[in-house]
Amino acid sequence: MSAPSTTSPPIAPGGEAGAPGTVLPSLALETLQGEPLAPAVGSPRLLVAWKRDCETCALVLPALERVSRHLHARGLETIGLAQSAADDTLDAIGDLGLCFPQALDRDLVASLALAVEVVPTLVLVDGEGRVAARTEGLVLSEVSDLLRRASGLCGADADLVGRALDSFRLPAHRPGCASRTLDPEFVRAREVERGRGRLRARAIEIGEHEDPDEALFARGVTDGLPVVHPTEGRVLRMLSGTRRDPQEMVALVPPNLAPATVEKIAINAVMAGCLPEHLPVVLAAVEAACSDAFNMHGVLATTYPAAPLLVVNGPVRARIRMNSGLNALGQGNRANATIGRALNLVVRNLGGGRPGEVDRATLGQPGKFTYCLAENEEENPWSPLHVERGFAPGDSTVTLFAAEAPRVIVDQTSRTASGLCTSLGLAMQSVAHPRWGGYGDVFLVLSPEHVHTIARDGWSKDDVRARIQEVTSRPLSELLADDDCREGVPAKLAAGSDPATVRLSKFRDPAKIHVVVAGGPAGKFSAVIGGWVQGPMGSEIVTRKIEEPT
Repeated sequence: MSAPSTTSPPIAPGGEAGAPGTVLPSLALETLQGEPLAPAVGSPRLLVAWKRDCETCALVLPALERVSRHLHARGLETIGLAQSAADDTLDAIGDLGLCFPQALDRDLVASLALAVEVVPTLVLVDGEGRVAARTEGLVLSEVSDLLRRASGLCGADADLVGRALDSFRLPAHRPGCASRTLDPEFVRAREVERGRGRLRARAIEIGEHEDPDEALFARGVTDGLPVVHPTEGRVLRMLSGTRRDPQEMVALVPPNLAPATVEKIAINAVMAGCLPEHLPVVLAAVEAACSDAFNMHGVLATTYPAAPLLVVNGPVRARIRMNSGLNALGQGNRANATIGRALNLVVRNLGGGRPGEVDRATLGQPGKFTYCLAENEEENPWSPLHVERGFAPGDSTVTLFAAEAPRVIVDQTSRTASGLCTSLGLAMQSVAHPRWGGYGDVFLVLSPEHVHTIARDGWSKDDVRARIQEVTSRPLSELLADDDCREGVPAKLAAGSDPATVRLSKFRDPAKIHVVVAGGPAGKFSAVIGGWVQGPMGSEIVTRKIEEPT
């Protein structure tokens, strides 16, 4: 298909293009043979937009042919604006017996100038170039009125026109067909032409005989899985998901501190498989990941198997159809899977965070592909995560945590809040290592069934945290490194105290236990997700508000 023209005819002031009362835009028309088609100056004309595969056009055009013969001698020029290819148009002209001139609207420039969305569209223009009447599809009364008005412009007998039209016994009403200006392929091509000036990123040249997927693998821009090819059209559609300027710099991406513009993030979002409505979440996630507090460089460089975990809260969850229920941490949901993947592709492709180079994880984990879920706020009897972190309930946010892989906590028998939280705490003792006391941040992902058990007894999140701290409290003597196990609390930290009487809980502070509700309605299974080191030498949890287009 030919690309649409980059220059659109001017729209007349005072109304929509092609509407009655407006001045006809300047149209450069050509015959099917490519020769100029210039209507006589000062003559009224009837423009007919049509295409071959339209049954309504096949009904209307022979009647217009008959009428045009009567009015042509009086000065009316009838001109077809054929939207089909030249060969198809020629076939249709023969089948329908058309003799009035046809202009091949190859790039749909004329149809766009007249705002044609339905074929057939009839546009009557007076001798001064002003649109006198217009009708779309087949509404017999409107077609009759327009042709009677055409006869009036020519000084012809309107009854003669009426009799010619009546002889075809047209139905009173027949809907038209969609104009080719609405074909998705044409719309996409036009969007590319219109938006091409907004893009600045360097294009990757793919050889004529190269496999595009293999070419992208060879250039090192994938995460080991195939990616969606980031064509101009796809990137421009992705950018429609935000009002931010494509060249606005969002962040400097570690480790190379490469500038990430909205456009470059959109390219990686396309590659990840995102939809345009996902882009605001990806932008907020990139801002969070590239903050000094999150320390993405450290998350990459550590040999610990840490990856950015994204937790999404607020109304955006429903708007982009994120999964917070069954299989919330698993596969199958496009938004969950692609938003997390887009962030990791940004870090890889813009920041240079590639495995075996800056990424030094000893084992790594599947979360390095994507690690994203939405909180199940509808099943949460407490304040959701983003409200606890200082945002309003109606805000949409994304929270990033440098996380290890989730580990399941099974408890199918506890029937009280105290008993269940005891069970949770005992399981959480093993995070990183059972002898590690005073641990930093951890995410406890509670399933709805476990939440209901806790909430029935009226317990709050703080009650949950307090019970976990209580049951994980151990005498320092049990946590010290010794000859049997060199991992644990260093003995020097116990100097000057009695290790048998000093007790240490698993977590440095109850507030370090971040409770999130997610998962399906059935199954007494929750999960704990440990994190990488916190503080100046590690990574802090970061929450960013998502800026959605209004």
